[in-house]
Amino acid sequence: SSRWATTPPPALAVAGADPSRAPAVDLVDGEWASRVAAATGIPRRAVIAYAAADLTVAHEQPACAIGWTTLAGIGWVESHHGSYGGAMLVKSGLVTPRILGPRLNGEGVGAIEDTDGGSLDGDDQWDRAVGPLQFIPETWRRWGADGNADGTRDPNHIDDAALAAARYLCRSGPLESETAWRDAVFTYNPLTRYIDDVATRANEYARSVSPEKGRPRR
Repeated sequence: SSRWATTPPPALAVAGADPSRAPAVDLVDGEWASRVAAATGIPRRAVIAYAAADLTVAHEQPACAIGWTTLAGIGWVESHHGSYGGAMLVKSGLVTPRILGPRLNGEGVGAIEDTDGGSLDGDDQWDRAVGPLQFIPETWRRWGADGNADGTRDPNHIDDAALAAARYLCRSGPLESETAWRDAVFTYNPLTRYIDDVATRANEYARSVSPEKGRPRR
């Protein structure tokens, strides 16, 4: 199956912490993040971002059941967790240099004329996807989030991008069924192979931490 039954829930750093107020690095238990990073090969800083987004959206929309492994699957496929093309995910959560997708000029890709004056993607003629989770500027304008609670929304920051992706995927309702999950990921990138690749990677991550016996996300 391309949908997993159990996704281990992240561990809060402080019981009862309010995800709507805490920056990602203060929200997720550091030891839990280290164990998951060691088991999965995901950079620890990326684990924190995906887990914090899961915790935040579980607080905001308990029925969604997004699961951090879904975000990690997308993060791998989109940018290898912020490492594509020689980029680096630094301790602050910023990906540098920024990761830019191809110019969406209709040549083998979709055509999206500039929507941001080049402010996010450096191109004032055509849009380009930006950051570790590859947001189109127009989508970021609507869904951009502030996952590190610094007062700015930056698609090049993995905390911000992960939280935006989680909210974007949850916008159409709960993801507990395979059909709903696939439909949500399809809106992120409407290619069957993309959905399958994300599912495969997310399943691998879920299995790699299965000894932690996570509870189903409900």
